Amino acid sequence: MKKLFHLLILIGTSVAAQTKTPHLFISVDMEGIGGIGTSAMVSTGSKDYEMGRKLMTAEVNAVVAAILEAGPAQIVVNDSHGDMQNLLHTELDPRVEYIQSNIKPLGMVQGLDGTFDGIFFVGYHAMAGTENGFLAHTGSGNVKGLWINGVEVGEAGLNAHFAGSIGVPVLLASGDKTFTEEIKKLIPVRVVVTKQAIGAAAAKLLHPETVRKELQTQTRAALKDIGKVKPLSVQGPVEFRIKVDNPTRADVAMSIPGMKRVDGYTVAYQAANMEEAYKLIRVVYKYLSW
Repeated sequence: MKKLFHLLILIGTSVAAQTKTPHLFISVDMEGIGGIGTSAMVSTGSKDYEMGRKLMTAEVNAVVAAILEAGPAQIVVNDSHGDMQNLLHTELDPRVEYIQSNIKPLGMVQGLDGTFDGIFFVGYHAMAGTENGFLAHTGSGNVKGLWINGVEVGEAGLNAHFAGSIGVPVLLASGDKTFTEEIKKLIPVRVVVTKQAIGAAAAKLLHPETVRKELQTQTRAALKDIGKVKPLSVQGPVEFRIKVDNPTRADVAMSIPGMKRVDGYTVAYQAANMEEAYKLIRVVYKYLSW
């Protein structure tokens, strides 16, 4: 009887594990969204920006729909572009929670913690200075290069390091072809190509409907990867180097205790963990002024 009791407990535990409601995070940028092929489409007040917002919102909804067709899920969507108030949130699937505004210490991964089963990078772009990366940059035009523990990264790499440091794997990444090649060099991840850059400011686009269908196909597959995909391994302490656009910005960054000067344009810092590193990186590229 005792053996039967223990067996029933094990079966119940196994069933509960299998039926656990997934907790998923979507970080959505704009440059890599399907159908966006000019800088005007991602800039507030510019020509076709409103069209860009609609395309961005529809792409998130496509991913959400594919997740929820598999069953209930807790989904948090973080607007991760520019001022971070681009998504038409009244048109988002009402079953998601939504994080808005860029006044947040962890920017593109604000709200992500170890309770999440995975993160999706939607509409991303390549790192600063990348040849044939559509509107490529890292955080802002103030950054010319960023390295985490000696590895050069863009926004996706920075976010993957943060996610990995808290045990969260990247399940899917979408954006221009150059971006997808970049992220696959860092981590094994499912990708969706939305366009192919022609230099830095133009692109050959796939139709938005084609992109959304592929995103749904890959999202369905990514859900089956939960528990199998490993997060990026990140050990502390974490050293970052950041090369900025001018020496004055580096001068101002040196007012942060513990910051070290590498050269006229570059500063470095050894952080206890990725959360500390991420917050300081964001301060340097986003908020330093004089």
